[in-house]
Amino acid sequence: MSNHRKVVEFFFDVVSPYSWMAFEVLCRYKNVWNIDLKYKPAYLGALMHVSGNQPPERIPNKLYYMDVDLQRLSQYFVVPLNPPVDPIGAMFEKGTLNAMRFVTAVAEKDKEGDVLLERVSRELWKRMWSTDQDITLPASLTEAGLKAGLSTNEVKEILTIAKSQPIKDKLKRVTQEALEYKCFGLPSIVCHVNGKAEVFFGSDRFELIAHCIGEKWVGPQPDKPTARM
Repeated sequence: MSNHRKVVEFFFDVVSPYSWMAFEVLCRYKNVWNIDLKYKPAYLGALMHVSGNQPPERIPNKLYYMDVDLQRLSQYFVVPLNPPVDPIGAMFEKGTLNAMRFVTAVAEKDKEGDVLLERVSRELWKRMWSTDQDITLPASLTEAGLKAGLSTNEVKEILTIAKSQPIKDKLKRVTQEALEYKCFGLPSIVCHVNGKAEVFFGSDRFELIAHCIGEKWVGPQPDKPTARM
């Protein structure tokens, strides 16, 4: 293992359940692997549009596979994901532009080393992919912020900031960064090794990521290494 901490960028959108899986794994490994984890809230809708990728609701077989796949992954990664009442495609159609601006605003205000960013993102994933709640409305974002530990005044401030041009520009800029890495979907994980950016898509590339950065993968829960050797 090298003493040099490798920068790992995590591009995500809370509309993506696969991003949630990858997020939880990286949260578990960020103090196990010798890495400097950088969270990169991005907007999946714009990323897919510009890259020419197709949303799952336009590919029936993919949508069917996702429904089965997410149930398996939920058990494997130990993430409390539950199938929504509405079709998964409908959730993607609603989009998460306001939610990701909210997350971006939290990141800008976070003075605790991404602690609030992690908590707010997790609450939004829970609402969307565990308790089947709409996260497109300000009231829902407010509740997520409060559950994440923000005060009422902090949430109000962040909701205001989220509508500002600097935050809108920041979200666009980060999404553009992902496009410049040739990303076509989320999650996308970019590992910087020996001056080169190595890009990985999805939540099922952690064995390759570990090999790339010179670390060990011991399964989705590194505190229980006997589960996967």
